[in-house]
Amino acid sequence: MYEILSQIDNVRLNFSEGGLLYMNITLAIIMFGVALDIKYEHFKNIVMYPKSAILGVFAQIVVLPALTYMLVMILNPPPSIAMGMILIAACPGGNISNFISALAKANVALSVSLTAISTLTATFVTPINFAFWGGMYVRYFEKARHLNIPIEIDFLQMAQTVFILLGVPLIAGMWFGHKFPEFTKKYHSKIRIISIALYMTFIIGALAANAKYIPGVILPLGFVVMLLNAQTLFTGYFVGTIFRVPRADRRTISIETGIQNSGLALVLIFNPKLFDANGGMAFMAAWWGIWQMITGIGLAYLLSKIRLRDYSFSKVPSKE
Repeated sequence: MYEILSQIDNVRLNFSEGGLLYMNITLAIIMFGVALDIKYEHFKNIVMYPKSAILGVFAQIVVLPALTYMLVMILNPPPSIAMGMILIAACPGGNISNFISALAKANVALSVSLTAISTLTATFVTPINFAFWGGMYVRYFEKARHLNIPIEIDFLQMAQTVFILLGVPLIAGMWFGHKFPEFTKKYHSKIRIISIALYMTFIIGALAANAKYIPGVILPLGFVVMLLNAQTLFTGYFVGTIFRVPRADRRTISIETGIQNSGLALVLIFNPKLFDANGGMAFMAAWWGIWQMITGIGLAYLLSKIRLRDYSFSKVPSKE
């Protein structure tokens, strides 16, 4: 596997300025649609019943990057793939996690709350996590020392990019949903479908623009993506199980930890001031975006068939 993928370390993908603009606008629209779900009561629930929310944040921000780093050490993939894995783990929860939580009959209120927290804090959490774990990787792996990927990243540049693409549309969407509740309620489902469609065109477009590289990386890279995806989903469920939160909340924490914002990762990777379209990182993020959609919906379908016998913090227990 290493020999097959090793050539991708020095690949710089081609993406036009128009393509980059489309990526940025698409991600902003997607996050605006996500924000329409966020209401004041979601944050109120966290204050009143903080255990599951705190564990969800802890699993995503602390445990996930650490376990991803351990997986990198075990697999020892080419450096650009390893850095792509670390960047994915440093990104906030994905834009489809709320949709998948609803399909899985998980705690949707908790899902929306965790998405809001991880997105709002991504401005400083994502750069810090990537710099810490990426820097540790470079210090311990000699082959990564010569890789043209900045570890001492421009923190302000990365924070500014994350805030513009996530923070601004998130705040705008929350304001719009509060100001125009009837319109939001009426068109919410349509906006969600459009967001998912945009998300898929976003990922597929990134791959299609550099299709000539796909045959040599799709299978071996797919194996790495599968292992990382399994680990991320397990991380959330493991944390929830250890601390004995309700089963619906365990599902939510697992989904929120296992569905990462690959769109943000791609935008950062294609930013010439940050990672300058590094091939290994870009293919890792793009493959991840497609695979997590497949596994997320598949897992949600299976979970929806399993009846829950306890309830999340946002629901009143039954008398059964």
